[in-house]
Amino acid sequence: MPIVVSESASAYDAIVTLFLEDVGTLFVVNQKGYLAGVVSRKDLLRASLGNKTLEDVPVSIIMSRMPNIITCGPEETLFAAAKKLIDFQIDSLPVVNPSAEDPRMMELTGRVTKTTIAKAFVELGSEPKV
Repeated sequence: MPIVVSESASAYDAIVTLFLEDVGTLFVVNQKGYLAGVVSRKDLLRASLGNKTLEDVPVSIIMSRMPNIITCGPEETLFAAAKKLIDFQIDSLPVVNPSAEDPRMMELTGRVTKTTIAKAFVELGSEPKV
């Protein structure tokens, strides 16, 4: 399941969520629940350097915004997702579906991470040979 924060959440709240959920990337959703952006550990670290008032900095200021986010669909293969993770040097991909009411808006349905790919690789390697 994707770990999300709202656009209006503070950078401080995002840092707390990041540590409590033990993830490296948070997906940012707008008021309607559609994917608006992504905020990473690196983004939050950069925002925190020299900034003593992280409670006053909204996540929307520091996040990477749509359409500059690499995504994948629920029907994509793990290979295709892994290739995107490597090609774009990112830690996770949001799994999205276009909204029925506005195809430009993306409904967040999941996430694929480097750990997800590694687990699938180990699982496939553990299957008995036929």
